[in-house]
Amino acid sequence: MGSRYSHVFQPIRIRGIDFKNRITLAPPSPNLASDDGLVTHDFVNWFRMFARGGVCTLYVGNCSIDINECRDEAFQLNLNQDRGVLPMTWYADMGKQYGCHASFEINHNGENTRFETVGHLPYSSSPRISDNERRAAMLNNREPMPCIEMTKEKIAETVEKYGKAAERMKRAGMDIVLVHGGHGNLISQFTSPLYNKRTDEYGGDTKSRARFAIEVCDSIRKHCGEDFVIEFRISADEIAPEGMHFDETLELIGYLKDHIDILHVSAGLHSDFNMKYFNNWCQNYLTDHCYNVHFARDVKARYPDLLVNTVGSIMSLDYAEEIIANGWADFVSMCRPLMADPDMPIKYAEDRPEDRRPCLRCNTCMNHLMIPKPIYCAINPISGMTNDLPDGVVPKAPVKKRVAIVGGGPGGIQAMQTLLDRGHDVTLYEKSGQLGGNVIGAAVPPFKIDVRDYLKWMRHTAAQCVRRGAKVLLNTECTKDILDLEHYDAVVIAVGAEPVVPGSIPGIHNSNVHWAPDAEDGSIPVGENVVVVGSGQVGLEAAVDFAQQSRKVTVIEMLDEKAVGSNRGNRYLLQKIEDDNMNIETLYRCSLQEVKDGCVVAKDLNSGELKEIKADTVLLAMGIKPRLDVVDALRHSCPETSVAIVGDCNNKAGSISEAVNQAFQACIHI
Repeated sequence: MGSRYSHVFQPIRIRGIDFKNRITLAPPSPNLASDDGLVTHDFVNWFRMFARGGVCTLYVGNCSIDINECRDEAFQLNLNQDRGVLPMTWYADMGKQYGCHASFEINHNGENTRFETVGHLPYSSSPRISDNERRAAMLNNREPMPCIEMTKEKIAETVEKYGKAAERMKRAGMDIVLVHGGHGNLISQFTSPLYNKRTDEYGGDTKSRARFAIEVCDSIRKHCGEDFVIEFRISADEIAPEGMHFDETLELIGYLKDHIDILHVSAGLHSDFNMKYFNNWCQNYLTDHCYNVHFARDVKARYPDLLVNTVGSIMSLDYAEEIIANGWADFVSMCRPLMADPDMPIKYAEDRPEDRRPCLRCNTCMNHLMIPKPIYCAINPISGMTNDLPDGVVPKAPVKKRVAIVGGGPGGIQAMQTLLDRGHDVTLYEKSGQLGGNVIGAAVPPFKIDVRDYLKWMRHTAAQCVRRGAKVLLNTECTKDILDLEHYDAVVIAVGAEPVVPGSIPGIHNSNVHWAPDAEDGSIPVGENVVVVGSGQVGLEAAVDFAQQSRKVTVIEMLDEKAVGSNRGNRYLLQKIEDDNMNIETLYRCSLQEVKDGCVVAKDLNSGELKEIKADTVLLAMGIKPRLDVVDALRHSCPETSVAIVGDCNNKAGSISEAVNQAFQACIHI
């Protein structure tokens, strides 16, 4: 008997090629190719988890049609070399083991290649100085330079490179390609009026600007034949004021539709305008789920016979089923949700959606791309160890041990799950009456839907662990005496961190002063005038939360605005505050001096001036500190070489990603 997700798991045949379901891996760039652009075995093993998990098609992001000319990643596949075909076969054949189409997104990034990367100015439709070039010039202490306008001969050469890249894919055993025609890459630098200022047959009206894209697709068809599927990615709306907007994109699709098989509908730009429109194609945790589906829905309504793929914060197959059942799209693409749980398709096919590990949209994966470092997931620790565990299976321990876990936050729960997989006898001690640790407070703001989903999953997983034999002791403060009495073979310390409260500030312990997350759950009265001390993510999230409740919020921060904005998570929040015109005043280079009745006293660190700020409620968000005293008290409660210290209590307060991945990596060796 099949699952209740009948639309998601409905097969489809395109050009005689069978696709077993409607779930596609949207294209990630894993930083696992060789430095000269070849597929590696590590690369294949990383993508194996998605193929094994049940998607119909795998895509690899941003594969260059010639890295000597267009390159913007350190470890980017190069499809302009015949010697790359053999390694590609490893990838293609791996997909076939699972009935999955392993493919590439092919791209030329045009003006966004840096001079320093390839040793010459980049090419584009028109000579223009991009934001990316301005940043590169500043970093390299030179004047910004416009890119080179492609001649017709150069256009023809580039069109041929696209066709040859797809031909190499077909030789390697692939039968579908994703052509990147969106996000401000070269093809969209021809189709968009933002970039294309040409006056020849490749510029001017929408039909003329579509010419290059059509020639690329026709070149692929010529090189690959009729038994090859062409999927084409667009930005339905570039959002930028001078960019391509949806009404014109609908016209563009009319010219493209007979030259492609599937239209992949995204939105936004990836680098122009200092990343302002990045969130339209790679959403953060503050944005709605199914963010761009309305574009796909409207494309499908305009062109009902065109196969459409939709993408953008489609966080589960529940959403996918609704989208396809309603006829809004024919395929659904996901990247980060599948990184968080590559087995999501299997779990839904087996009608156990509650087992899905939900993505946080924290962009830990994206952050690694820029280091560069092989990308992995904050909450799926196997994604960082696919070479060590290519089948995704935690090996059984040679000797069963009795192991204690101290702390029921994300690190503790991951440790419990992993230790059970290893075959150990596990007891978890949690001081409070509920599991979740600092995730509990993090999940409170209404806009933290992803964290709430994760907290629910953590508790569901803990309940599964109990059914598998783990013991969970709530309201139990674990001491050295308890551990010594039980004679555990190993101990995992995951006691987390606690808020920083500077005791030297007069009034800091007044009844109207609280740790910010404690005030957000409604159990503590909060006045109309709120002062938040600290503008990290905890502080800014509290500021946004209470501003949305129509409170007057003032944020006090010792750092300057540039330093605060250097953190990606802070930038998301600062952008939201600006976009929503929130009633939040931020005082940078300012420190809290005193809490008084009805106000606080703050000091301007530049001028030394003291000022009073009206405050009914003062919320502290000055950071957290690891519970090192607890760690030191417990670390000699078993053979010292069998003690693991994970998460926030491991010397410095970290993140969910560090807690989960450290716990997993420690416990697979116990």
